[in-house]
Amino acid sequence: MCGIAGIISFKEDMREELARCGKMQTALNRRGPDQRGIVLEHNAALIHTRLAVIDIEGGRQPMTLNERDRRYTIVYNGELYNTDELRRELLTDGDFETRSDTEVVLRSYMKWGADCVKKFNGIFAFAIYDQYEKRVFLARDRIGVKPLFYYDTGNKLIFASEISALLEYPEIPHEIDEKGISELLLLAPSRTAGCGVIRGIKEIKSGYCGYYGENGLKLHQYWKLHAREHTENFAETVEHVRNLVLDSIRRQLVSDVPVCTFLSGGLDSSLISSVASYEMKKQGKILDTFSVDYLNNEKYFTKSHFQPNSDPEYINIMAEYLGSRHHWTVIDVPELVDALDDAVEARGLPGMADVDASMLLFCREIKKSGTVALSGECADELFGGYPWYRDENIRMTDGFPWAQSTAYRKSFINSDIAPLINAEDYVYSAYTRTAEYAEKLSSDSPLEYRMKEMTQLNFDWFMQNLLDRKDRMSMYSGLEVRVPFCDYRIAEYMYNVPWEYKDYRGREKGLLREAMKEWLPEKVLNRKKSPYPKTHNPAFLNAVTEKLRDILSQSTPLTEIADRSALERLLSHADHVQWYGQLMNLPQTIAFFIQLDYWLKHYKIRIALSK
Repeated sequence: MCGIAGIISFKEDMREELARCGKMQTALNRRGPDQRGIVLEHNAALIHTRLAVIDIEGGRQPMTLNERDRRYTIVYNGELYNTDELRRELLTDGDFETRSDTEVVLRSYMKWGADCVKKFNGIFAFAIYDQYEKRVFLARDRIGVKPLFYYDTGNKLIFASEISALLEYPEIPHEIDEKGISELLLLAPSRTAGCGVIRGIKEIKSGYCGYYGENGLKLHQYWKLHAREHTENFAETVEHVRNLVLDSIRRQLVSDVPVCTFLSGGLDSSLISSVASYEMKKQGKILDTFSVDYLNNEKYFTKSHFQPNSDPEYINIMAEYLGSRHHWTVIDVPELVDALDDAVEARGLPGMADVDASMLLFCREIKKSGTVALSGECADELFGGYPWYRDENIRMTDGFPWAQSTAYRKSFINSDIAPLINAEDYVYSAYTRTAEYAEKLSSDSPLEYRMKEMTQLNFDWFMQNLLDRKDRMSMYSGLEVRVPFCDYRIAEYMYNVPWEYKDYRGREKGLLREAMKEWLPEKVLNRKKSPYPKTHNPAFLNAVTEKLRDILSQSTPLTEIADRSALERLLSHADHVQWYGQLMNLPQTIAFFIQLDYWLKHYKIRIALSK
């Protein structure tokens, strides 16, 4: 994985942009600590920082290839999992110069143009400059695992893997308006698809690609989830799921550097670790597995509907079952609080508070032992693992099931800004746009109709937030994390599998459990879903309370956005409203405002209301 950026203009000479490119490149250093490169053309400046995983020497970027009178240059962030198949298909046109998937992406574009993205199985964001046509092709993977932000000045296009790199460019204002404030206080840590929160900054949506040329930027959608009749019986569906999951995991184990796995003791990470361990044993290798916990967490842990048990017991069962070389990262409260600021810099926005910060600390430790890790994100969204899929009352509630808190969130908007924002409409319209966008069949029962809406809602919002978190927190430490359940073939297939099959035996992810039951010990196979672990130590609540209280005792831009009296009420611990599902409660809400304050100060964000 890597960091990419670029500046495209048809009115200025980009060969004069080296200094500005250098600043943008430095902002992306953490994404690619191994190699750096800049190519300057008359109309295009292309920037790259590389985390070397495959073909360490041959995969250097920016990569340029010539074909007759044409020259193409690519900057690419990602990984193709069907590289070998594409290379064999492309070999009919001539030999390759490297073993890298970067060259496969570039040659695919040279042969098939914009349609190349339809052939890729992988996670990617890339830009290809065609010197002859004087235009750049931009693309993002189907599911949106890899980021690509941009700013269009009207005279030039500036793009980058991260918001922080864009903010290094002097023409981009560090401003937020009513829309940005609405995103931060009403939807965060989720974001509206395509929205970069900061005024003028946008993100290429997942499954989109297009060209920027002298006539401006033209993007189009090349992929989405489509509704189709499911014609396979249950036994055939089980076999189909098993084959898809196994193939995806095996494809994502290919690397020229050691591969390890996250292991939470839950179904998803345990399945991935089991398959990875089996494949590595065939090569005479031992899998390294990694888990995170919190100091003295067992002392404070209490069961809940969302988290019925803690992880260590199941992690130990799996580590023994796999015979893996297991590693623990144990986090204490002070370092967790300290990492809240780093997590803001990693995400480029305020995010999931300690849920982000702990992931960042965890990835930092994993990086000491390896460069590539596999993780279990996205199985819950696709296989129906969350409580809101299975609880009929929550499932049928109008609105985002993980964020039934609009009235509460609205109370935090500064009273001078509140009249400019229709909070209920902003959130509800975001919800209805997504629900209506979900494709359905005329033959769908009311249940199947709603389940397609629920899948699309989770796919576009909850899952995207978790993918943002995993990409930013891992790449901040130069760690590549792959997500096998995000294979688009799994997403396409599962979108149309009947809920009766997904809910086999009345269990969350019942179909996945049945399909993969040979790969896990029974106790782990039957474990009830438990979310990503967070600290239960009351010291964390006390620490973030004191930190926010200290912020409010000084002059702070936070109160230009947030209502001071609402923040003071928050510090009294009188409220116990979920800010963002089970992942963000009172301590995380306080920590979110600490992150918001840091973000405003660190990036020198100004409030620019339209009025």
